[in-house]
Amino acid sequence: MFLTHFVISLMVSSFTIAVIMLIKKVFQKQLSAKWQYNLWFLLMIALTLPYIPNQLINFGNRFISLNVNQSNGISPSTTHTGDDVVSNGNWMHDFTVSVSRPNLEFLNIIFSGIWIAGMLVLAVMTIHAWLKVTSIKGTTTELKNKDVLILFDQCKQQLNISRQFTVGESPLVTSPMTFGLFKTYVVLPAHFGKWLSMEDIKHIFLHELNHYKYKDIATNYLIIIYQILYWFNPLVWFAFREMRLDREIACDIAVLNFLDKDCYAKYGNTIIHFVERASHPMKLPLTNQLNGSKEQIKKRIEKIASFANESKLLKLKSIAIFLLVGVFVASQIPIVSAMADDNDRYNFNSDRTVYEDLSEYFSGYEGSFVLYDMQADQYSIYNENKSTLRVSPNSTYKIYSALLGLESNVITSENSSIKWNGIKYPYDSWNMDQNLSTAMTNSVTWYFQELDKKNKLGNIQAYLKEIGYGNYDVSGGIEQYWLESSLKISPVEQVQLLKAFYTNQFGFKEKNVQTVKDTLKLDEKNSAWLSGKTGTGNVNGKNINGWFIGYVETTEDTYFFATNLQNEDNAYGSKAAEITLSILRDKGIY
Repeated sequence: MFLTHFVISLMVSSFTIAVIMLIKKVFQKQLSAKWQYNLWFLLMIALTLPYIPNQLINFGNRFISLNVNQSNGISPSTTHTGDDVVSNGNWMHDFTVSVSRPNLEFLNIIFSGIWIAGMLVLAVMTIHAWLKVTSIKGTTTELKNKDVLILFDQCKQQLNISRQFTVGESPLVTSPMTFGLFKTYVVLPAHFGKWLSMEDIKHIFLHELNHYKYKDIATNYLIIIYQILYWFNPLVWFAFREMRLDREIACDIAVLNFLDKDCYAKYGNTIIHFVERASHPMKLPLTNQLNGSKEQIKKRIEKIASFANESKLLKLKSIAIFLLVGVFVASQIPIVSAMADDNDRYNFNSDRTVYEDLSEYFSGYEGSFVLYDMQADQYSIYNENKSTLRVSPNSTYKIYSALLGLESNVITSENSSIKWNGIKYPYDSWNMDQNLSTAMTNSVTWYFQELDKKNKLGNIQAYLKEIGYGNYDVSGGIEQYWLESSLKISPVEQVQLLKAFYTNQFGFKEKNVQTVKDTLKLDEKNSAWLSGKTGTGNVNGKNINGWFIGYVETTEDTYFFATNLQNEDNAYGSKAAEITLSILRDKGIY
């Protein structure tokens, strides 16, 4: 969802910038100019994190490729209605309560549209800047002055650079600049020889070549990409402005390392000279320019005036601080992963899985089917992607609500009655006193809400975490967390939990487990028992989520299943049951 991605991007970028600025301020004297500049590359790494596919940085259950076999080739036949195959047809009735939820999809569309529009505007501005650079290229004439060209080659040798450059002058520039990823240009103002000494020119060449040496041209493109992606965050713009200043300072210091001490002031004067000639430098983000704003030039001159050769201790301190910030950036990876994932997907790992094409059973629906054969210890799955996607359990959760009620002695096998609260519900079967059996048969929502209220939310969450129920998130509130709200579970997890429930891997009282099993029995046919629970999710009057989960006990084997349907307004638990029964029949299971 875009809103989630937007919030993650805003938080990560803002927090990282704040930390880097704090580190720079606190450890200013312990950081060399070069390493102050290098800190900003850690910001670029942090800005990349929200855009990395979550499976590559997920620190939860690692995804492992599954052994995908061929479909067994079953074909669908006409689906049966509940009355055709079960003796208790009431379980096929869709008992559901509509819940009201804000339409975040609309906000999602608006925010994503604004974000894309902002990126397009920035992209147009970038193209405009690129066209300006293209104009400068077109007006650049290569230098013919042999003395200047010899000086340029000497500077290249001094910096151990062997690449060929186009060195020229252009009437469109007022400050020396370097640009070009594949063909690099070093361009000086027109007629520079009339007002620049050879020493000034040497300083300029050393400065521009240091930009090339430290890949600052490529960095310009990265900065632009991140500014386009994060155009909505003013802190990112501020950070990159500071990064450009730190880069110029680092470049100035690199030049001073190649000059004699008595040349430091002359180098500073060379920079000041261009401020006097061009008080309003061109803003071309794709280029590196010697000149800058008066505020930036002032800071650069102050650094030049206080320059001292970097000691080994300062270098070690700088590296240590850089690594410290690097650890901080790395520590955000699991946080970003958790926020991006939002526990909405289960990382399924089984090498005993058959993936089938059952799409003909699901005509008109987005959905999945998961079957587990206990004797063969094998899964059969339709729609791998949807089978691990967590959605609201709705009434299928009542199985585990009942089990908790029994385990906590809120109800007992002998006495599970709760008096009707007097509220008129849309189903007559709800408007009376209930026990566990009638509440499960008629899917009486208020009964299980009463169980939850007596168990309290904290105990419920601890219980859900203990049995590994989906994302075990009860933040939606005591009455609605399992009704198209915070609690979510995937079809694969439904099947795994049913197996754990059936075999009592939870270690609960056998009597309580058997009591719940008895309430789930739906029908018997050919010495096979069908047990299960439907669920329908209704949001703002629309049925968007249909479930049927359960198991089939035969004389030789037990099969656990979960079917989930997703639709804009036609996903019912009864329809999920019809599809399930058709698949089970065609497989010869029930």
